[in-house]
Amino acid sequence: MAIVLGTLVFGGGNGPAGQYVTEEAVTGNLVVSISASGTLQPTRSVDVGSELSGTLEAVLANENDRVTKGQIVARLDTAKLRDSVAKSRAAVEAAEASVAEAEATVSESRASLNRLQRVAELSGGKVPSKTELETAEATYQRALASVSSAKAAVAQARATLKTDETNIEKAVIRAPINGVVLTRKVEPGQTVAAQMTTPVLFTIAEDLTKMELQVKVDEADVGSVQLGQTASFTVSAWPGRSFPATIERVGLGSTTTDNVVTYKTVLAVTNDDLALRPGMTATARIITANRENVLLVPNAALRFTPPQTLAQGPSGSVLSRLVPRPPQQKRPPVKATNTSDAKQVWVLRDGQPVAVPVQDGPSNGRLTEITGADLKAGMAVITDYQEKAK
Repeated sequence: MAIVLGTLVFGGGNGPAGQYVTEEAVTGNLVVSISASGTLQPTRSVDVGSELSGTLEAVLANENDRVTKGQIVARLDTAKLRDSVAKSRAAVEAAEASVAEAEATVSESRASLNRLQRVAELSGGKVPSKTELETAEATYQRALASVSSAKAAVAQARATLKTDETNIEKAVIRAPINGVVLTRKVEPGQTVAAQMTTPVLFTIAEDLTKMELQVKVDEADVGSVQLGQTASFTVSAWPGRSFPATIERVGLGSTTTDNVVTYKTVLAVTNDDLALRPGMTATARIITANRENVLLVPNAALRFTPPQTLAQGPSGSVLSRLVPRPPQQKRPPVKATNTSDAKQVWVLRDGQPVAVPVQDGPSNGRLTEITGADLKAGMAVITDYQEKAK
């Protein structure tokens, strides 16, 4: 964009002189971007732990190993667990024996009750006494209750046995997903204590060909970040190489660090050649606007306002001495048409600054997209006014 020194404004006698600095409005492409930094992470990673406490008998996976779902990666010593299973099986057998004993008691008490009832029938109710009959009936009912209790004890013992057998299965630790082992945190012979929290043995990433870049976007920029926007990023491991990415998620929750508010934004990354690794620090450039064939003016043109002395044109000012006029004639002041809802730029017409209303669009910090019926490509807009040194 050409920079032109505009119309000279001379002062009379030894008065000051100055000139406007102008640049042409041009038609071109505008790309607006923001920068953010963050780290690369796998799209899905799983911490593999142990629900049981014990000693690791074997560790069968190492870092960078590819594992499949269900593959054994570690195994605990199961000696104590096998003892628990044997004890639970014995408890089940004892409970089943108690059921048999209770059922035998039921048969015995039923036979006794039947005899007493037969005697009472034959004797016309004279013998046995009513108390004896009631006692026999109660004995029979207690025997039935004992059978129910014994059967419940069997169910409880079997549940305990099943839990112990399940613990033996859990002592064999398997990979929950297909992926790559990122970290291995244990060695054979190490004691694992599973108490309040589950100890982590491995971290497995599902697929490193698809990753995500988690960046922190400043609160001043987050309003322009939208899903689907394109981005690119660089990492220190590959200087000079730019990796493409796409906005996948913009967080609603904020994070405040040293009074700086940021929002977590996730970018989807393709990593077919496995050049990128989890944990790498990346600097991303997010394209928030991409305009083609639009009218552009320098940002300085939107900020420019003619000096007060030039705008008012009082007696003895620079403009009052520029063009001769009758002594009684007063030049109308240059009035800005800018309001709180509109922008304007200034152009030179017959050596005079004239305000042209425009509407501004996206800006890349140097140029701004503008629209306005009175401004065309090639017109020189004022960006500054320079006074000549006295």
